[in-house]
Amino acid sequence: MTTVSEQSVHDALAKVTDPASGAALSEAAQVSGLVIKNGNVGFSLEVDPARAPGLEDLRKASEDAVLKLEGVTSVTAVLTAHRAGGGQPPQRSAPPQQGRMPTRPELPGIKSIVAVASGKGGVGKSTVATNLALALAGQGLAVGLLDADVYGPSLPRMMGIDRKPESRDGKTLIPLENHNIKCMSIGFLVAEDTPTIWRGPMVMSALEQMLRDVEWGALDVLVVDMPPGTGDAQLTMAQRVPLAGAVIVSTPQDIALLDARKGLNMFRRVDVPVLGIIENMSYFLCPQCGERSEIFGHGGARHEAEKLGVPFLGEVPLHLDIRMAGDGGTPIVAADPTGPHAEAFAGIAGKVAAAISGSSQRKAAPSIVFE
Repeated sequence: MTTVSEQSVHDALAKVTDPASGAALSEAAQVSGLVIKNGNVGFSLEVDPARAPGLEDLRKASEDAVLKLEGVTSVTAVLTAHRAGGGQPPQRSAPPQQGRMPTRPELPGIKSIVAVASGKGGVGKSTVATNLALALAGQGLAVGLLDADVYGPSLPRMMGIDRKPESRDGKTLIPLENHNIKCMSIGFLVAEDTPTIWRGPMVMSALEQMLRDVEWGALDVLVVDMPPGTGDAQLTMAQRVPLAGAVIVSTPQDIALLDARKGLNMFRRVDVPVLGIIENMSYFLCPQCGERSEIFGHGGARHEAEKLGVPFLGEVPLHLDIRMAGDGGTPIVAADPTGPHAEAFAGIAGKVAAAISGSSQRKAAPSIVFE
């Protein structure tokens, strides 16, 4: 395999011009944080914050130029605000720190951000995320809920919200609220049956706006319902906000656990603490006779948590009441707050709250490590 050198990357970037203005890359940005590992290249383009919204094409051109180098298998370039005081980007002086991408700023007023994720779809992650948010609120916390699944937003239906958010100044949105939870989703802005046909940069931009251009106010916890998998949305969240940790949702069977392990290892790789694993659809309770059936097996997530050395947060059954409550816009924790399912989520919420309350300081944004 051909070894990619730093000099070859810098040489390739020196030939890049801004598609919009024709100016050389060096006139618009400073390359920093260059990391090369096994053909994977990562770097940041430090730019004037005022010009950043118009430089997405330049970022993409930079990625394309490096991707053409022999031996390069993937390229990740991110736009960041440079640290110089003037309008022009600073000249490169000291060599960049190797192995890490730039840190990301906090979200004012939000103490902790928790990502609810899964390695694959169909494991009930959104059901878990909404009920976890409600259970955390039931413990006296101020909670927000962000639907980060741009392609398949489910928060509007599950939280019973069918109106659009408003803005006081035309720049920031006021989150919609129901069941004492502040909510934001791309589903509030588009019709329910309208597909979102966006490329990665548009998804990343939308997530950034839903995080930072929303008047969240003071929150103890912002729960983020992540899309399934390990793609652009996950990387955006890990790079651009200080996640307090991630909760992994899986069903008990081996194939789901395999994908859950991938999701867990992704968060570990980007230095985000894994708060634990939840086994959803752990068993089926017949609504007529109460008989218990382990359709997908049982205990697989607990065993996986023990093997990977992370906490097992609890198990939630596959039950008609949980499904109907979510479809009806009143999640089970709100629909039946004293029932057994709400108790299960309350137990999980207690463990999550304890895990994120260990420090009075908000965690710095994680660094992206290329290995």
